Amino acid sequence: MKSKKRHWLWNVLIILTVALCVFAFVEHYKNWHKIEDGNLKIYSGIYYQKIPLMELDSVVWVEKLPEMERSNGFSWMEKEKGVFKDSVTNAKVYVFVDDLYQQKIKVVHHDSLKLYVNLQDSLKTEELFAILRTELMNNQETARGTDK
Repeated sequence: MKSKKRHWLWNVLIILTVALCVFAFVEHYKNWHKIEDGNLKIYSGIYYQKIPLMELDSVVWVEKLPEMERSNGFSWMEKEKGVFKDSVTNAKVYVFVDDLYQQKIKVVHHDSLKLYVNLQDSLKTEELFAILRTELMNNQETARGTDK
């Protein structure tokens, strides 16, 4: 029995597709964050937020995410990522949650924009919260000092 030989292009296409899927999984698998040049940068795959630390209005812990509708993004097991719409205020909310069962940091910036974030490692989430809280307190003290 003679078997048909597959064209090499199909093999390359299959390998590229698998590689692209693995790359997308790795990029979305966890939240990446960096604080540099006075900005908090959070990204996970195609979702990205850059928040100037001077624009922070509040940083608090929350146990649960509020009711929201997904504009775009995904949920998978305990992960929630993407852009959502607050069902009460109809405002855009960015969600970078690696573990729904852990506490989340709610960041309000630019007066009304909301961001929910936590990391896979709860200690790193607490460390990020402490940094953001310190920056917020420093900004508030600076603002009070310039008001006098």
